Amino acid sequence: MRKSTTLNLGTGTFVLLGFAALLFLTTQTTSRGINFFTNSAHYGLIAKFDNVGDLKVGAPVSMSGVEMGRVMKIGFDSKEYKAVVTMRIDSRFNQIPTDSDAAIYTQGLLGGKFIGLTAGGAETYLKDKDQIEFTQSAFVLETLIGQVLANFVKSSGQSDSGKSKSDAPAAPEPKHSEKTK
Repeated sequence: MRKSTTLNLGTGTFVLLGFAALLFLTTQTTSRGINFFTNSAHYGLIAKFDNVGDLKVGAPVSMSGVEMGRVMKIGFDSKEYKAVVTMRIDSRFNQIPTDSDAAIYTQGLLGGKFIGLTAGGAETYLKDKDQIEFTQSAFVLETLIGQVLANFVKSSGQSDSGKSKSDAPAAPEPKHSEKTK
């Protein structure tokens, strides 16, 4: 009876540790997970984009591949008809030049979106609630495919209608057959 109890206790402990590890990995690998290792000191930046694609709240904000913060809020400015993205930047990165730009990129081929900052050359730095003036919207693959197809249809339609009669291929001459008796 003792081996059975020990085996059951060991199996239960192993299963609980497995679920705890799975929970921890899930929260650490998703963009909206619980982050146990955050520094509470941060400041906010705002950027306006024409199109944010499928950028999500919690997406990383990085510069030169180093994560500097996260997207905290995505809203809409009804006066300018632009998406307003609020970012929370770690206070360690408090020397971002005021003429820096923000662009929305895709992580890998099929990954999620993130905001990439490119440093400018100004000697003044962005502060809490400042706006990044230079932005580049998300690259939307569907729009590009639509433009390519429209150009293809347009160019193939012009090549057919643009031909004159002199450009048309000549009809083959009829073959003469000899009659034999």
